[in-house]
Amino acid sequence: MKKVFKACLFVTLIAFSSVVYAQDDISRLLNEFVVNMTEEAVSETVHEEKHEEIHTKEGAHHSAEETEEASGFDPIHHVLDAHDIHLWGDGHDAVSVPLPIILWTDNGLVTFMSSAFHHDDAGHHIFEKNGMSFVKHHEKIYQLNAGEKVLSIDHETHTATNAVLPLDLSITKVIAAVFIVAIIMLLVFTAAAKKYKTAKPESPKGIAKWMEPLVLFVRDFAKDSIGDRYMKFMPYLLTVFFFIWFGNLLGLIPFIGGINMTGNIAITLTLALMTLIIQLINSKWAFWKHMLMPPGVPVALYPILVPIELMGILIKPAALTIRLFANITAGHIIVLSIIGIIFINHNVAWAGLSVPLALFISVLEITLVAFLQAYIFTMLSSMFIGAAVDDGHH
Repeated sequence: MKKVFKACLFVTLIAFSSVVYAQDDISRLLNEFVVNMTEEAVSETVHEEKHEEIHTKEGAHHSAEETEEASGFDPIHHVLDAHDIHLWGDGHDAVSVPLPIILWTDNGLVTFMSSAFHHDDAGHHIFEKNGMSFVKHHEKIYQLNAGEKVLSIDHETHTATNAVLPLDLSITKVIAAVFIVAIIMLLVFTAAAKKYKTAKPESPKGIAKWMEPLVLFVRDFAKDSIGDRYMKFMPYLLTVFFFIWFGNLLGLIPFIGGINMTGNIAITLTLALMTLIIQLINSKWAFWKHMLMPPGVPVALYPILVPIELMGILIKPAALTIRLFANITAGHIIVLSIIGIIFINHNVAWAGLSVPLALFISVLEITLVAFLQAYIFTMLSSMFIGAAVDDGHH
């Protein structure tokens, strides 16, 4: 009971830290937003008195674009990818972990650290290397044209008029999270394997005691879905399960920049495509026969059912992609939205509702959602693979 109590207390503390971090983040953004909106309103009033006709044509556009850019207000900015891992603070006082910037330009490969931009994401600070000038605007790195000193953005098309976008091969915080999770998995699995290699035949101890029930859990539903051939696919299913689970947990740790690895659609799409490739490579004739010649169906209905069956091959990985991406991202946004109620209403009394509710959601994500999404993705993958390798003998 003491261990269970300590585990519950630890989870609650992590969740509470996440809520506090989200609260600080939203407070900073909303304060900046209010201040900049006030300044913008004053400037617009003066502008209207002097240039009413010009303001009628251009003022609304200027207000919407410039206010958003100047204030930096974006309630979901922390769930997006970035070129550094933001820890705390803002502007030049911000503390973050710089990451490598790798760009392929017309003049070849250019590398430097993201700290070269000095926490600027508005395109103001120019970094020069190898005779080229670079700026970062909304997490996009632009190469300025020769002789240009200021980035110019067309607010109608949201494109740069005096710069180009080089091929960005940088190690962003999502990619950094992939490496972190991979290293953690390597250490955990290696340590567990050593326990079995050196220990006598007895109940597992240490990290192996923690890993064995999870491995058996994945093995059991994989065996039910795939059948006798399940061992061939266990390395992939175990890798996907622990990769998603560890990635989900990593994104819930406070004060490390809100890494949202499994909430990045590129990551979930890649995992889903891997399942699709394994499914198609190992598929049997019975799998294709069931789609091209549906049993028990009149031939007259083949032109209707066969295209639907073939579309299902792509719909299934699409469902895997969107399900994981949407559920994980929604969890982060919900916590931010609940905490944001305090600042939107400008009344600390709302904390009596927002903080406990956000704490409850955070605890739920740590204890249930992180594991559940890994289980659902892996289980569905095993079911899709099982349907493909089935030889049709019932």
